[in-house]
Amino acid sequence: MINAMVVFGTRPEAIKLAPVIRELSKRTKDYTVRTVVTAQHREMLDQVLRLFQIEPDEDLAIMRPNQSLDAIVARAIGGLGEAMDKHRPDVVVVQGDTTTTFVGALAAFHRKIPVAHVEAGLRTWNAYSPFPEEINRQMTTRLTAVHFPPTEWSKNNLLAERVPEDRIHVTGNTVIDALLQVAERPYAFDDEKLRALPDRFVLVTAHRRESFGGPFRAMCEAMRDIAAHFPDVALVYPVHLNPNVRQPVGEILDGVSNVLLVEPMDYEPFVHLMKRSTIVLTDSGGIQEEGPSLGKPVLVMREVTERPEGIDAGTVRLVGTDKTRIVDAVSELLEDENAYRKMAEAKNPYGDGHASERIADILPRYCK
Repeated sequence: MINAMVVFGTRPEAIKLAPVIRELSKRTKDYTVRTVVTAQHREMLDQVLRLFQIEPDEDLAIMRPNQSLDAIVARAIGGLGEAMDKHRPDVVVVQGDTTTTFVGALAAFHRKIPVAHVEAGLRTWNAYSPFPEEINRQMTTRLTAVHFPPTEWSKNNLLAERVPEDRIHVTGNTVIDALLQVAERPYAFDDEKLRALPDRFVLVTAHRRESFGGPFRAMCEAMRDIAAHFPDVALVYPVHLNPNVRQPVGEILDGVSNVLLVEPMDYEPFVHLMKRSTIVLTDSGGIQEEGPSLGKPVLVMREVTERPEGIDAGTVRLVGTDKTRIVDAVSELLEDENAYRKMAEAKNPYGDGHASERIADILPRYCK
């Protein structure tokens, strides 16, 4: 029996680890599963815990108003170390590139506990974009015993960094497992404004730390111009809670008639909103994988991405943070049916919905 501890702290991690927790928990003859959350993002994390019916064994509740990265690291490593000493896991499972991911791997390393890294091998090779995620991910690689990259591209990144090939297993991305489970459920929106959206609308997410300031204002100005150019098309923007996001969004977009600013959404309604959308305009990481899985063109408001597979496949396009580039890219997809169809119908490179099963099959090899 393997005592597996799954560690996470943010909504994206929870979404991508929920199917792993579910699969490990089903295999009662093979695994005992402990979940430990840092609650690095409290409100947004709790939404996903409820949706996937995850009850953490340990909740560190490290969230504080306007806390620094240093404070997150300090609170997380102490709490995670105590949890590991208490439960004595045979393996610690982390996901992605958050500060919780890196600190969880470090605490496990301090105790000589094998680390399994889900969604390993993504890279931009730019230490400050995304920040601090790129370095979190690279340092986690150094601490990991078994790597689960989602694609061959991410596997090759690990090989280039001299990770032994027998410790790398391409699984697809677990976000597709979670997405397909949720998208298949019937859903009706409570919000009348969401029920009344026009046939064509652009779903927006934008909140990345490295864009704060001038680049973020340019992104908001681009959204305002798109709304003006296409009065019959809505833009729906669930606005992140960070004041660095809310202030410019309110100043530039509040009051624009066909821009709908809403509070951050639970994962289930967000998936169904994405399913109905025409285009996804984002600076997120995971949405670059989710959108193509639902047949939606994804325009990424970043200069680099650690997920180039979607770009190579034609499902994703980098448009940066320049206002004109963003407006031109959205306009092309709204006006050119062939350009739209080319992106919408491109093959999704991120998996088949069975990544979690592969992970559960492979983990025992590294826990003896």
